[in-house]
Amino acid sequence: MKKAFTLPTCKTCQRIFDELTPADHGCEVVDIKAEGIAAEDLDAMKAHAGSYEALFSRRAMKFRSMGLADKTLTEEDYRALILEEYTFLKRPVFLTAEGVTAGSAKAEVARARDLIS
Repeated sequence: MKKAFTLPTCKTCQRIFDELTPADHGCEVVDIKAEGIAAEDLDAMKAHAGSYEALFSRRAMKFRSMGLADKTLTEEDYRALILEEYTFLKRPVFLTAEGVTAGSAKAEVARARDLIS
């Protein structure tokens, strides 16, 4: 199982995909805006990442507009928010049987390269 969760209109995701994935990368690509995020996929990501918080993006515009910056969120809150609104998932996410990477930090991109090769 190799899955890549992305937002195709995101320039950062496009750049990382161009850098990491040759045409035969073998990843099932999931457009998180059009298809959403399946609960079982999110749970698999959490199993590798250790927490839903590690997969949660505080950079999302809705994070502040919903007043979440002023609240203490639980793991259940992070899970529900990611499932409810795709923008709360750090992206891109690469999920394999061996692990998960989330986000565009250099270390995550390097780990993603290792995971999908």
